[in-house]
Amino acid sequence: MEKTNKLIAEFMGAEKTHIKSVGDIYCPVPSKNGSEYADKLQYHKSWDWLMPVVQKIGDDYYNTPFDETYSKLTEGYENIWTIEDTYKAVVEFIKDQNTEVIGSFDENGDLI
Repeated sequence: MEKTNKLIAEFMGAEKTHIKSVGDIYCPVPSKNGSEYADKLQYHKSWDWLMPVVQKIGDDYYNTPFDETYSKLTEGYENIWTIEDTYKAVVEFIKDQNTEVIGSFDENGDLI
């Protein structure tokens, strides 16, 4: 989850920063709770973190209201009301967008 959470954080505008004693961190991460570090990213388990990502996708790519964006993102998933499927749909969308711009990703979210 850490790599895909970082992928989402970058999509949301977080920048990678290196702190010698900690290593690479992503901050600030736009969130309801203020700045968070990569080890505390909660996109995979918090609707409060994930829904702003869905909204950004709708605003930036589909120019549609939230409910239409959500339907487009989760089309083809078995149970669109689970956070797990929504998270997977968001990650796949971001990977697809990144692939169009910079190349391909493997199943771990690494650029290949």
